[in-house]
Amino acid sequence: MSTQFDNPGDERKASIVVQVNDGNEQGAAVRHAHIALHQAPRDFDPEGFEAAGGLPAGFKLLDQQPTDEHGRRSFGGLRGGHYLLTYLHVPTTAGRLVRVDAGGTATVHLAPDIRARVATAIESEEAERLSRPPRAGDVAVSTLDIARNLHATVLVSPPPGAVRLQEGWPAHYSSFLFNAGHLRRTWIFRLPLDRGHHPAKDYGTPPTNALAEIEHDDDLHVAQKLPVPISGHIGVSLTRTETASTGDLSLWTAIRSGTEALQFNNYLHFMDLLFGDDRQAAPGRFSAERKLFHQIKNKRLLPFSDTDAYRVLKAATEAFVMVNCAVLRSPDFDQVDDNDYLARRDLPGFEEHGGIDAAFEHYLEPLGAQGRRRVLPYLALVRRKLPDIAVLQDDQDSDNLRVGFLQDKLGNPCLVELIWSYWLEEGMLVQTMNAVTRRFQNIRSPSTPDPLANLEIDPLRPLNNMLWGYLQDEQHRLTVNRRNYEYDHHYGIRLQGRAIRTMRMADTRSQFLESFHHLLRLCTVFFKQDDDTTVKADAFPVLNALKEVHLVMSQGAHNQFGDLPSTARIEMLMQQWLLARPEFREFLPTRIMVAYPEPWMDRVDAMKKLQGWTDTSVVHFRNLAIFGEQLLLGIRYGAWSEVFESSQAFNWARFWRPQIQGYNHAYRAATGVELSGETSDKEADAMLPSLLLQKRLAAQQRSA
Repeated sequence: MSTQFDNPGDERKASIVVQVNDGNEQGAAVRHAHIALHQAPRDFDPEGFEAAGGLPAGFKLLDQQPTDEHGRRSFGGLRGGHYLLTYLHVPTTAGRLVRVDAGGTATVHLAPDIRARVATAIESEEAERLSRPPRAGDVAVSTLDIARNLHATVLVSPPPGAVRLQEGWPAHYSSFLFNAGHLRRTWIFRLPLDRGHHPAKDYGTPPTNALAEIEHDDDLHVAQKLPVPISGHIGVSLTRTETASTGDLSLWTAIRSGTEALQFNNYLHFMDLLFGDDRQAAPGRFSAERKLFHQIKNKRLLPFSDTDAYRVLKAATEAFVMVNCAVLRSPDFDQVDDNDYLARRDLPGFEEHGGIDAAFEHYLEPLGAQGRRRVLPYLALVRRKLPDIAVLQDDQDSDNLRVGFLQDKLGNPCLVELIWSYWLEEGMLVQTMNAVTRRFQNIRSPSTPDPLANLEIDPLRPLNNMLWGYLQDEQHRLTVNRRNYEYDHHYGIRLQGRAIRTMRMADTRSQFLESFHHLLRLCTVFFKQDDDTTVKADAFPVLNALKEVHLVMSQGAHNQFGDLPSTARIEMLMQQWLLARPEFREFLPTRIMVAYPEPWMDRVDAMKKLQGWTDTSVVHFRNLAIFGEQLLLGIRYGAWSEVFESSQAFNWARFWRPQIQGYNHAYRAATGVELSGETSDKEADAMLPSLLLQKRLAAQQRSA
């Protein structure tokens, strides 16, 4: 493209053609290279002129244009005279002075000393250098180099699939040759402007990102890979679908860790270390629980005489629950165990995130502008709904008198679910303790003869005084009706029995059972698909069901939600501990050869046998309590309302698969309703478990 200039008179127009090539023997064209055209003054004497000395005085900038794809640029419409043409990129290159006569054409060659070169060798997959032509399955190793003074400034654009092996020059790239055929490979060296030697006031202002380019083609003709004869047995295997890592994997790991820490055997170990013969062993164990216990034991006073032993038991249990339910404050992750658990579920580990602690910290969201405290994304969503409400910084008793969010409640919610208490109450834990305390008070059982007639606990044993304190403190414990109202408020489930008064619920979760059981059925379908290595399991139905259950549960997270579940947990842990006392072996005929996972459980089953209650083992109710709590915590505290990709639901189902299948089995064993079938009975799915249990008890009594 020619550029016209104003020229006086009728002089014939001259032109200059510039060709820019690399200065090495290959001489590749330099495209998009900006060339400055200066006109010498009329009285210019070229004698002794040196272009390397910079721009002489009196030279006038006429134009500045880039070269085309072939490294060529034409300047037309010139009058006869001397002109200076300057290459404006790196490396610094002396300009060329040229004279052109009126009506004539001059050709100028610029050869910057770039020395760009590409050499390719063929290697086997074992990095063995090959002298034959390339074949599919080989590796092309290309070595690129340029002039030494350009190492820090030149940019290289490799062809697709080429991977740089190391930094520095010469640059080495590796390309795996997947397919046979003609493979066109283009390497591009990009050269920035040399602004240090060509200031804008003298040479004009090219675009900021102007880059000159040298293209090197490195085509390969790849032959077919030679067939390899195979003999013997050939094994082919398929693996399950890989899944991407999601941030809430760390939350579910924290929930699993926290719920396992709250289990009775861990609580029993804590009590043994605190009060038993093991109190001097493992001084580092339960340090946080011990510290909190000593802080609160003198604050929990009872207005009754001779109840110190029970008061200490209550304070120790409260300390244990408060420390282990607030796991988000400082999660106790076990890197090896947690990664092994994920590996068994075919879920990605936390190595790429720098460990599970870093992954969990990254999952949390900052609270407030300064972000010094971090909270779960779900609770951050709740916080953003009320931006005008202050967050109270201290967790002191006085904060409860002020208006605002308690920061510790936002940052460290107590991860317990009331469904744990519900299933243990259905398993007759509380009723067993009530039967013992009634007999302790010399109240006759309604049954004739009294099955506990021989229960006589002498005052020489610690259990006697413990039961005395437990009875005296009855007015300070939750009643069955208070718990029942809250079961209905959280999950729409209720207890049945003579002790339950006529209930007048103000708010109930009538859709919880149906939606939760629907989720469990969808998980069963998902597991079958996920185990089939020829298909990719569809997790979108699971995601939609999770969002539905999360919505229903969040509607019940009000009023007593913040305190009643943990209070019920404290009271029932104490009941379990009392029943686990060795003295009860003398009063309740237990089956020694049955391996119960927790020592209080055989006492409950023995009481059920004596009283003629349900013959379903408390083991199933305990499993429903543990698995149900873990599943619902993973649903409640996930930010499911913001999730639209199925990967999180995919990971949730895989992560909690043992708990889901364990819950389904325990529910069938306890109620007779199968939740793992693909076809559902909507009436049975939505029926209250207490009604199902009553039907089974009636059938049991009829067949007795």
